[in-house]
Amino acid sequence: MKRRDWLRTAGLGIGGLSMSGWFPLLANELADDPRRHRHCILLWMNGGPTQTDTFDMKPGHENGGEFQEIETNVPGLRFSEHFPRLAQQADKLAIVRGLSTKEGDHSRGTHLMRTGHPPAGILRHPSIGSALAKELGDDTLALPRYVSIAPYRSFNQEAYGPGYLGPRFGPLVVGETDRGNVAAPTGGDGYATLKVSSVQPADGVTEEQMSHRLELWNRMQQRFLHTHPGTSPVAHQTVYQSAVNLMQSEAANAFRVEDESDEVREKYGKGLFGQGCLMARRLIEQGVAFVEVSLNGWDTHSNNFEQVAGLSQQVDNGWASLMEDLEDRGLLETTTIIWMGEFGRTPKINGQAGRDHFPAAWSSVLAGGGIAGGQAYGKTSDDGRQVEDGKLGVHELLATLCSAVGVPPNTENTSNTGRPQKLVEGSPIPELLS
Repeated sequence: MKRRDWLRTAGLGIGGLSMSGWFPLLANELADDPRRHRHCILLWMNGGPTQTDTFDMKPGHENGGEFQEIETNVPGLRFSEHFPRLAQQADKLAIVRGLSTKEGDHSRGTHLMRTGHPPAGILRHPSIGSALAKELGDDTLALPRYVSIAPYRSFNQEAYGPGYLGPRFGPLVVGETDRGNVAAPTGGDGYATLKVSSVQPADGVTEEQMSHRLELWNRMQQRFLHTHPGTSPVAHQTVYQSAVNLMQSEAANAFRVEDESDEVREKYGKGLFGQGCLMARRLIEQGVAFVEVSLNGWDTHSNNFEQVAGLSQQVDNGWASLMEDLEDRGLLETTTIIWMGEFGRTPKINGQAGRDHFPAAWSSVLAGGGIAGGQAYGKTSDDGRQVEDGKLGVHELLATLCSAVGVPPNTENTSNTGRPQKLVEGSPIPELLS
């Protein structure tokens, strides 16, 4: 039975099974599925992408801006001219046009969209990446459960972390830069440089020296654990051992995008986002549960159209190539992709040819495994200022994502305050699920 059919059977407010009744049934059904091993990719658009110039255009209205719409491979579904390759894969995309939230500040909006909660003082909510990595990850792999590629975490560091789940479920960060994607370091071949810190021993350190150092560290660590019992030291040791396992494993080759041909690398795009999408594909191939790839630069208060044209080209090349390659490898049906930022941008163009922060009516996109593609869900007004149909918030969006990868949104974990916390406080949207 399809997820959407399960949701409709459950009733969602019109009778039928309760949430506590039908979600375990769904979980059991998915556990019996030989394709149970699922993955998720978050394409994070840092700064807040403009919906009016990407996936919810307003042609003919003064708010519409400079870009043109183009046809896609789904009749009646149109979006920006700067996504020509994605337009040929629109049958795999579910455009969510009714998203509405209340946080228009970068820090608070980032925390809300990445954790499902506004900042809450002492309560440390995990990122959706950590939460799903915990549920989907495979401890038999040398690779980490969660990898974050090219993040720009200045707006809110905590929104990227594991929160009360602990460091075991935090991300391995690759290619972080405090300068964003525009000034990314590049090698002599012109490709953005994506390196994993400390995966290889330092220059001049022999294998024998490395083995001796690890043995010495292990003895010191065991002595410390014996004299300092508790969960925090054990968690630290677990993370440390995972890092050692990765250093000693051939699985670390998944990070070597330079092993790909120039033809493949150029197809994805030479920037951090394109090369990050290529790395994401390689990591998914090796079984990593959750990968996120960030693209910075969407805070377009001025000169919006020139900036968005360039950003959109990076998205089109990287994302379209990622889906093509995942499909060719039989992995797209078990990999769910979500494209989003912390909020949208004003439909009205300001005096600097820019668009400002706007959380009231904006867009996200879901794609791949578990998603009913080839549709636009929700509708905004002609001027783009309000949602007229299919309104949903972050809880419904993240609950839908969880359901698409086979994780019940009401899965509970114990927080740092000692109380049970649901993974997501919301119900999925049946129409978005396949």
